[in-house]
Amino acid sequence: MDKGPLALPQYEISGWAIKLAFMNPNALPQLNLFLAVARLRSFSGAARELGVSTSAVSQGVRQLEELLRVTLLTRTTRSVAVTAAGKRLVDSADPAVRQALAALAQAAAGPGETVGRLRLSVPNVAVPYVLAPILPSFRERHPRIDVEVVAEDRLVDIVAEGYDAGIRLTEAIERDMVQVRLTDAFRFVVVGAPSYLARHGTPERPEDLLRHECLTFRSPTTGALYAWELERGRRNWRLAVRGGVVTNNGQLRLSLAEQGAGLTYVFEPMASDALRSGRLQCVLEAYAAKVPGFFLYYPSRAQSSAALRLFVESAKGRA
Repeated sequence: MDKGPLALPQYEISGWAIKLAFMNPNALPQLNLFLAVARLRSFSGAARELGVSTSAVSQGVRQLEELLRVTLLTRTTRSVAVTAAGKRLVDSADPAVRQALAALAQAAAGPGETVGRLRLSVPNVAVPYVLAPILPSFRERHPRIDVEVVAEDRLVDIVAEGYDAGIRLTEAIERDMVQVRLTDAFRFVVVGAPSYLARHGTPERPEDLLRHECLTFRSPTTGALYAWELERGRRNWRLAVRGGVVTNNGQLRLSLAEQGAGLTYVFEPMASDALRSGRLQCVLEAYAAKVPGFFLYYPSRAQSSAALRLFVESAKGRA
């Protein structure tokens, strides 16, 4: 739901950051190294992002751990995990550090100009239909706000991973997040080519899908084959369909469906051109599942930056 305009950012340094500054003025660069590693779960990734050597990152994190006398990261040869103490530090210090950096950038801005950086987590399917219409005009109005878009379908902890905001279906958003509507409600539909339906028949009931060749995909959170969701009235179906092709690329599934390779389950706006032209037909339309739409979400008004506030205003103007 739209919870109104954002409050202006308050550039307050957290208790953790203050303590670190008093304990050792040189600890703030080390803190920045740690936050990058915690967000990326990688020492080498943090080094690339910050433009330093991997050994410098490792040494800086080790010095910070020695200063605090706690273990912040658990390292193995294959992975990096944040400890409970490390997570507390991320939760407390990361917003303050990002706000301080935003304040420094804004100090260099001209009158009426906003300088900053915005990092967004967006599902692949939302990029062309939701985000692409917003970004050009936003960048034209605010050329000194850099925008980084990370497109991936897994559920992301935007606070822990250093994002300013994300885009999701509303049912996948945590309840303590502020939500801003980006689209109207839409449906997920089952589609197939006329050639496929002529050969195999048209399913009349949800259970009929179990006898059809279905172009499927895996859940980004569990890795299991996604059960197609249908509904009618108060009744809901989750169908464990099967087929010879499994891919998380929606465009590939649509292309194969147009060529008569099987039925697929799709975000309806993604198939609108093919449906209008007749290359695809909607089946079981009376059972199509409807969702409230895509929403921009972010942790809280108190932690928002000026860049995010302006982006929210632009997004609301397009909704």
